Amino acid sequence: MLGPTPISNWLGILLGEKFFDPCIVHESAKKNDKNVFCLNCCITICPHCLPLYSPHRRLQIRRYVYQDVIRLSDAQKLINCSLVQPYTTNSAKVVFLNERPMSRPFRGSGNFCIQCDRNLQDPFLFCSISCKVNYIEIAKPGGKLDPSNELLTFYYKTRTDVSFLELEDDPQMSPCKPLSLVRATNELVKKKNNKVKKRSCILIPQAESISRRKGVPHRSPLN
Repeated sequence: MLGPTPISNWLGILLGEKFFDPCIVHESAKKNDKNVFCLNCCITICPHCLPLYSPHRRLQIRRYVYQDVIRLSDAQKLINCSLVQPYTTNSAKVVFLNERPMSRPFRGSGNFCIQCDRNLQDPFLFCSISCKVNYIEIAKPGGKLDPSNELLTFYYKTRTDVSFLELEDDPQMSPCKPLSLVRATNELVKKKNNKVKKRSCILIPQAESISRRKGVPHRSPLN
């Protein structure tokens, strides 16, 4: 197939998700940050939600220099991470999900990201997965880097490729089982948002000023 490779739906959702927010379902539990992405349901969950999503494909999100990353070994099971520069943290290689903010563009004499101009090491051309995705979506065949090139093309697991991720319980990617939990969670979020809006609409009367000016003191007359 000529031209840019279409990006899968779950990958676009993954790159647009916000992680490490507290889980509303387990808001009273400790370590309830949503740092797991369910590939079947395309939602973020916390570690306490894992038993309900045990048959599904899951991807753990980690933090490195205050940014979202995934292990390179996990990412390579899902997509082609060639030309994306990895970094080492805790003796494991990771890749950034999204482009990192820069105070100013850097165009030095070395290698740099062809999407956001961040300085890189040779022979890498992208600083994050999102930079590679954005380049593939806008690149044209025959350009500086042909998106149909084997090194650039993204690949991802389909329903017929059951051996790629070595799923134990659900190799055929069955429909999401805890749909009722997802709906209940959405309803809970809506109710809480409505309560917050109602509370914000209540006007709190301002306290009366207590700094009143004292009058002239009067002494009792001497007898």
